[in-house]
Amino acid sequence: MWLKYAKYHSAQDDQIILSVPSTFYKDQIKQRYLDILIEKLSSFTGEKISIDFIIEKTKKTTSTYNTHQKTIKSTSDQYKEYAKRAGINIRYTFKNFVLGDNNRFAANASISISRNPGKTYNPCLIYGGVGLGKTHLLHAVGGEIIKCFPSMKVVYVTAENFTNEFISLIKENRVHHFKEKYRKTDALLIDDIHFLQKKKETQEELFHTFNVLFENKKQMVFTCDRPVTEIKDITERLQNRFTRGLTVDLQPPSTETAIAILRKKMVEYEARVSDEVLNLICQKITTNVRDIEAALIKIIAYTNLVNEKITIDLAKEILKDRFTRVNKKQILIQDIQIAVASYFNISTSDLKGKRKNRSVVLPRQIAMYIARELTDASMTDIGLEFGGRDHTTVIHACQRVENQKISDPSIETSIENLKIIIKEEK
Repeated sequence: MWLKYAKYHSAQDDQIILSVPSTFYKDQIKQRYLDILIEKLSSFTGEKISIDFIIEKTKKTTSTYNTHQKTIKSTSDQYKEYAKRAGINIRYTFKNFVLGDNNRFAANASISISRNPGKTYNPCLIYGGVGLGKTHLLHAVGGEIIKCFPSMKVVYVTAENFTNEFISLIKENRVHHFKEKYRKTDALLIDDIHFLQKKKETQEELFHTFNVLFENKKQMVFTCDRPVTEIKDITERLQNRFTRGLTVDLQPPSTETAIAILRKKMVEYEARVSDEVLNLICQKITTNVRDIEAALIKIIAYTNLVNEKITIDLAKEILKDRFTRVNKKQILIQDIQIAVASYFNISTSDLKGKRKNRSVVLPRQIAMYIARELTDASMTDIGLEFGGRDHTTVIHACQRVENQKISDPSIETSIENLKIIIKEEK
């Protein structure tokens, strides 16, 4: 799949240059196969051979997208009507999605899906924290499919509305209408699938809907606020379906990307804010796009209402409550380790080390459990912070703590006390 569109382009004495259709393909080949390719080429020649890439769209890639006979303009009334019927917000497009290292992989995958629905990366799962652009990409995929393939039936729905609609139609004895709607789509886009936790009947219905669409090669894209393996109370077979295709994540934006987002927002609001103030916002707020945009909007509103030039000192005063509120939300795994170690009178080195006596194992498991509860870190990231343990160890630790809470109520009391200590210190 990844090497299909890679072509020989040119060569030098110790280097071969390949052409690939996009940065997305380049990144995938480099990540997955570059070392293997270099090793194989070097074994043929007996010398060290390096590989470089250039981006060069293939004819096949271009024609699939550009020469579709029924493409409709995104400004037409027909497009707006189709989008409204599908539940797509046309304000969210690929054009106004600001690219950065934190989201390039997910954005390129989404573009590829919208140009070849049902053919590449099916299903696709996009996960990441609040305000990082998951919903934006989902609507952009739907809007682009409608524009390029207007004969296709696209449905966007949140997992909450999917569930509520299912329950409502069960009560009205009209489940067949639900199946008719969702199993006969060409592209099904479901937002926030973590909402399906503990909703067994809805999970069962989605499982069968998934199978029908997958067998018929219909596109599916899902979003979630965490890796799907970390969603509690969801069936294993549905988890397997979600991860059958491509899984990509969104990370908080870098300072450069955040500034680019704010500059684009200023154009939208026809406002002017100095680079110094933009830098201040992006350095103080590192949580997500939604938070930095909210800070900018407050600055713009102040400028419009008071008609006063915004200096650095004034910006700090205007945003001091937002800076404080955002910073208090940022609980680090290291903060949790320090609090747990102090609470149990052990060292943080013990929490990260290999000692297996109960006086260390239980605090270590509790620290992992609290890290899972109070941070957005994945199981893998948590494991790395605890001496390089793998995610299965973290999952096991969390399950053990859940069981301990049932058998020993004092454990739950200790955990709640620790949470209070950790939050107060932030």
